[in-house]
Amino acid sequence: MTQRDAVMGAVRDASSVPEQRVGNDSAAVREVLGEAIGCTPFTLRVLRCVRGRSMQRQTGAADELLFVLEGQGTLLADDGRHELEPQSGVALLAGSRYELENEHADDLVLVGVALHEPLAAAAGTAATTLSRLADAQAQSATAARTFRIVFDPDGGCATATQFVGYIPVGAAPTHYHLYDEVLYVLDGNGVMHFNDEQTPLRTGSCIHLPARKLHTLENSGPGVMRVLGVFRPAGSPAEAYYPDGTPAYAGEPATPTASR
Repeated sequence: MTQRDAVMGAVRDASSVPEQRVGNDSAAVREVLGEAIGCTPFTLRVLRCVRGRSMQRQTGAADELLFVLEGQGTLLADDGRHELEPQSGVALLAGSRYELENEHADDLVLVGVALHEPLAAAAGTAATTLSRLADAQAQSATAARTFRIVFDPDGGCATATQFVGYIPVGAAPTHYHLYDEVLYVLDGNGVMHFNDEQTPLRTGSCIHLPARKLHTLENSGPGVMRVLGVFRPAGSPAEAYYPDGTPAYAGEPATPTASR
């Protein structure tokens, strides 16, 4: 891969990546975005756990952010048992070990994002931190978009911000961010405009956006599109800039509610 390829960004459908399962492990993994396609700050995986307990997983030198897409279960870590429910997140520090337990007939499905070369955690940060999306306040961004923060430096993750964004039908003007970002489309259909291409998006589409990459994400409708995003350095999802460097968002008041 050339240096130019590494800064182009990419769109991949999670379902196009084969699941990998080791032995009788209850957890199968799709490694969708990572170093192989030039996404060096992150590795984005989709984990699907059938009934049972997974083999032990380790975060290694990376911090890891998990987000539950479907199902219920338990994360068993060195610091105890943590109950998992849909639309909830887990932040794990580097060096953590954990297992995923699913006692239900329905699969437990999660998106995991490894944060390579993480910043040092603040003193007193728990090794495992949980967050419920429903408990987060809705905030405003560009083009009538809203978002809810799952994790950031104030909530257990020094390295990155994890959020869920709500995108109405239509597209924001072309813009860029100062951070590197990966996105997972939670639901909805649309088009990703970047690299002089128009790439269809649907539930399960995964996107890598390098810093300063001009782009716009269009929601084709009919309803609100939701995306799970992780970006670094941490900050506000509303921070964006037009091609001439003009800030794209002037800081309107926070939106009191937003549909999940």
